[in-house]
Amino acid sequence: MAYAVCLALPLSGCLLGGEKPDAALDIPQAYREGPQNPVVAEAALPSLDWWNGFRSRELTEIIEEARSSNLDIAAAIARIVQADATSRIAGAALLPDISGSGSGSRSRSSQTTTPGETSSSGRSERALYSASLTASYEVDFWGKNRAALRAAEENAIASRYDREVVGLATVASAANAYFQVLAARDRLRVGRENLVSATRVLNLIQQRLSAGTASSLDTAQQESLVATQRAALPPLEQTLRQNQAALAVLVARPPERLNIRGGSLRSIALPRVTPGLPSELLTQRPDIREAEAQLAAANANVENARLAMLPSITLTAEGGYSSAALNTLVRPESVLFSLAAGVTQPIFDGLRLQGQLDLTKGRQDELLQNYRKAAISAFADVDNALVAVKQTALREQLQRDVVTSSRRAFNIAETRLREGTVDLVTVLNTQQTLYQAEDTLAQARLARLQAIVSLFQALGGGWLPKPVEASNDTNAN
Repeated sequence: MAYAVCLALPLSGCLLGGEKPDAALDIPQAYREGPQNPVVAEAALPSLDWWNGFRSRELTEIIEEARSSNLDIAAAIARIVQADATSRIAGAALLPDISGSGSGSRSRSSQTTTPGETSSSGRSERALYSASLTASYEVDFWGKNRAALRAAEENAIASRYDREVVGLATVASAANAYFQVLAARDRLRVGRENLVSATRVLNLIQQRLSAGTASSLDTAQQESLVATQRAALPPLEQTLRQNQAALAVLVARPPERLNIRGGSLRSIALPRVTPGLPSELLTQRPDIREAEAQLAAANANVENARLAMLPSITLTAEGGYSSAALNTLVRPESVLFSLAAGVTQPIFDGLRLQGQLDLTKGRQDELLQNYRKAAISAFADVDNALVAVKQTALREQLQRDVVTSSRRAFNIAETRLREGTVDLVTVLNTQQTLYQAEDTLAQARLARLQAIVSLFQALGGGWLPKPVEASNDTNAN
């Protein structure tokens, strides 16, 4: 056995010389759309409970329920249990396999060996009792089993980051669904108010028609506008119900069991958040950490496949008692034992082990590219979210100015319609402009809130607060 191990040592030097792949990430100093000053970039990093920044008690309650009840999160937790069990299974190869056995038998041979003859020895009965322990152990001389254990442990770590990915996506989806419910209610409110305004103008036109100062065409045009506003309400009601049902799924409830008290998007606060440094994102995004753990597991699998080509050393031992009588079973003269050691060296297996090594190397390269893509995509996600936050804020402000001007024009047109000093075409145009502007404003507010949620999600959710460094004066004291 020692001779075989010595022969394998030169080969092991080649097989153990594998190098881990280099990710070669190009990490920018700052985000293109973010603050260039590091101090400003870290002024308002996301807190662990970042959703509280919207200052909505109902939203906080919904998100907390989603974090505890969501079925996707529950499935991710079940995957963690599976990964931990797989890790324990892989670690079992590092320990000896010990089993115990016991048996008792009693036999009697036939008293007649041939027809017409009787055995001269008379009745022949035999008894045999035994109890033994058997142990086997594969010496992990090269570290093959330790590599398999590391791979399983890294996969277990990856499953925990997967749970964080699912949790973050669930929180973001719950926030967006809640905002969509409020936006649908805002749009319904605007639509109903516009219907009331259009009906009020229709009544004025009908009064002018009765007085002979308006035509049937004027009345028909306003009636068409009223009907259009009324027809716009059912789709908004449908959108509201669909968003409520989507939110109910996120909190694992039937839609009939979920009651949204509601309110308006105007009551939702806008939290301030800064992106920090791109280098910090690699440790904050759970999907990047998951890809990193999967790559580490692939590295260990490559090492395991490489070491499988080396000899395996196995030790076995058995000890116990065996006796023909039960009362003499545990006496010293009934002791039995055996010891054995073996070395197995693969010589020709049809390139199976080489194929397994090439397979794990291919998987390793795939996960390396996934890791690089996850990091680059994360930088792009933050930049896109920063652009969206900036542009949606500008869009909402400009659209608010549009609504203010449109409302002033409509009020003037309605007043002059009462006075009979404006044509109905002008009134119709100002109505349509106002109605469209108010509906667009509600959508702009929703887009701004969703952009902020996307920024939190792109940053990986909440960040742990950085430790406060002691000042020089404090150290001097």
